Amino acid sequence: MSHWVEVCSIEDIPLLGSRIVYGGAQGPIAIFRNSNNEIFAVLDRCPHKGGPLSQGIVHGHAVTCPLHNWTIDLTTGCAHAPDQGCVTHYLIKVDHNKIFLDQNEMMAVHE
Repeated sequence: MSHWVEVCSIEDIPLLGSRIVYGGAQGPIAIFRNSNNEIFAVLDRCPHKGGPLSQGIVHGHAVTCPLHNWTIDLTTGCAHAPDQGCVTHYLIKVDHNKIFLDQNEMMAVHE
C-alpha cells in the first residue's frame, strides 16, 4: 500500500533544475523538472562513479552527470548506450502542483 508524502511543490524546482530530498534508504533523492514541467525522481548518485546527478544538465527526459558526461534516462534511471548501469528510479505523484514520493519506496533498499 502506498503512503504518499509531500516533499515539495513544482515551483520549488527551477525549470531544467533539481532539488534534493533527504530520507531515502540509499541516500539523497534528486527530483528533476524538465522544460515541459515533467517531474522525475532518481537516487542522486550516477551509476558510473557516484557523481551528484542533481548537479547535472537536464535535457528532455534525461540528465547528464557533471563528472563524466554519462546520460541517465530519468524515466527509467538507466544510462544511455553505450554506457551501462542504472540508478534507483522513484515513483512520484503530482497533485495540485505538489510533489509526492511513496514513503514505502523511499525506505526500501533497492538492488
